[in-house]
Amino acid sequence: MIELENASYGYGGGEILTEMSLKLAPGSFHFLTGPSGAGKTTFLKLLYAELLPTHGTVTCFGRNVRSMDRDEVAGLRRKVGVVHQDCQFLDHLSMAENVAMPLTVAGRSIDVEELVELLAWVGLKAQMDALPPSLSGGERQRAALARAVISGPDIILADEPTGNVDWEMSLRLLQLLVELNRMGKTVVIATHDMNLIRQAKAHVAARVLRIKGRRLHLAGADL
Repeated sequence: MIELENASYGYGGGEILTEMSLKLAPGSFHFLTGPSGAGKTTFLKLLYAELLPTHGTVTCFGRNVRSMDRDEVAGLRRKVGVVHQDCQFLDHLSMAENVAMPLTVAGRSIDVEELVELLAWVGLKAQMDALPPSLSGGERQRAALARAVISGPDIILADEPTGNVDWEMSLRLLQLLVELNRMGKTVVIATHDMNLIRQAKAHVAARVLRIKGRRLHLAGADL
């Protein structure tokens, strides 16, 4: 699905990430760890062509990202759902309208019944008409997850999805991501929360990747 081969990224004469190689297989589950500033967000951006490697190659669904034109990159991003760390919304639109935004932008029709079902799955059916400023941190994160999956992507990338929520909500978000993986989705979660990774042990076979010294390391065997 996505493969990095000796991929590096840097700017201003210095490299943030160096010679990374990885294959994300269909249906796999990965945690990405590393200290703040290690490059976890940059790594995720390489996976969906938000950034292009300065050296090496990144291949997505059989295509080198360097050879993709704008329309092809847009097509790639419909296959990759991203839960951003800041999970920004349009405050003048309802939560349901924000969740449906990827379909609106792509000019695709919105099946209201499916939208309601998705919001029920993340536990937000009662808040579908609420404006984003009224949502709690946990509700915003679940809305961001719903927005990431509404287009039916094959891969889910989540950047510190539990960074601003309590432990109970962290477990709830983890459960949703595990359920997506059981549906066959490839999942990558960037996190510094080792307790969250340990909690996943009983629920999913995951690989733990660690960025250290600008390089990508396999931190352990299957959890």
